[in-house]
Amino acid sequence: MKVICTEKSQILGTRLAASLGVDIADTRFARFPDGELYLRAGSLDDAMVCVGSVVDSDSLVELLLLLDACAGADTTLVIPYMGYARQDKQFNPGEPVSARAVARALSRGADRVITVNIHEDTVLAHFDAPAASVSLAPDIGALIGTMGCADPLILAPDGGASAFAHAIANVGGWDCDELKKTRLSGDQVRIEPKSIDVAGREAIIVDDIISTGGTLATATGMLYEQGAAAVHAACVHGVLASGAYARLCHAGVRSITASDTIESACSRYSAADRIAAALRPIP
Repeated sequence: MKVICTEKSQILGTRLAASLGVDIADTRFARFPDGELYLRAGSLDDAMVCVGSVVDSDSLVELLLLLDACAGADTTLVIPYMGYARQDKQFNPGEPVSARAVARALSRGADRVITVNIHEDTVLAHFDAPAASVSLAPDIGALIGTMGCADPLILAPDGGASAFAHAIANVGGWDCDELKKTRLSGDQVRIEPKSIDVAGREAIIVDDIISTGGTLATATGMLYEQGAAAVHAACVHGVLASGAYARLCHAGVRSITASDTIESACSRYSAADRIAAALRPIP
C-alpha cells in the first residue's frame, strides 16, 4: 500500500502515511499556460490510498486527475473535507444537488470512500462505492483536555450540532449545552445557552465547520455580556472564509482550533490517526 495526496492535502497525507507505516508517493504538480492542471505521480502500488480535501474547484479537478492516475490499483479515496457537501438537496427549483454530483464524479475511480465529519451522513449514499465518515469528536475532546480550562462549558451552536458537542463533552465529563436564539424584535436577537449559566466559565463553542464565523462572532459578544470568563472555538474543518479568523478574534474569541483536514495555521490537531484506524481493518 502507498499513500498519494493532492497538493493542498500534502501535510495530512504525509501524516497518514506515517501513521500507517507506508510510503507516500512523490507527485509533481504543474499548470499549463491555459490554466489546465497537470500532475505526474511517482511509482504506485497495487493498493493506493488517495487523499484530497475538496477546498476549491482546482482541488476537485486535481483529485479527479489523481484518481485517474491510480486507475488499475485497488484505491481507497479519503476526502478529509468535502466541499459542496452542504448543498445536499435542491433548495430551489433549477439547483443541482451539488453533493451528489461531486460524490458520483469522485467515486467512479474509487473502490471505497472515507470522509471526515461529513456535514450530513445522507451524502454518503450518493457515492457509487461503499462510503463511511469518521468523527474527530474524541480528538477535539482530547485537545480541550490540554487547554487548562478548569471547568469548561461545551456549547453547540444549534440543536443540529448537539450530538457532536455531547460526544466531545463526554471525553472529559464536562457540562454541555446548546445555544438558543430568541428574537427580541424585528432586528434584535439574544443568543444564550439553553439551560446552563455561562457566567464565570470558559465556554468552548464546537462545530463540524467554521465558515464565515458571523453567527459565532455574534454569540461570542453575547456570551461575554452574560459573564463568560472566556470564549474559545473548536471545529473539524476550518474553512474560515471571508475574513472569519479576524472577525472572530475581533469578537474576543480567545483561541480558534481546527484539524488539518484543511491545512492552515489553526490546524492544531490531525485527522491522520483517526483515518488510519478506519483504514486498517480493510484487507
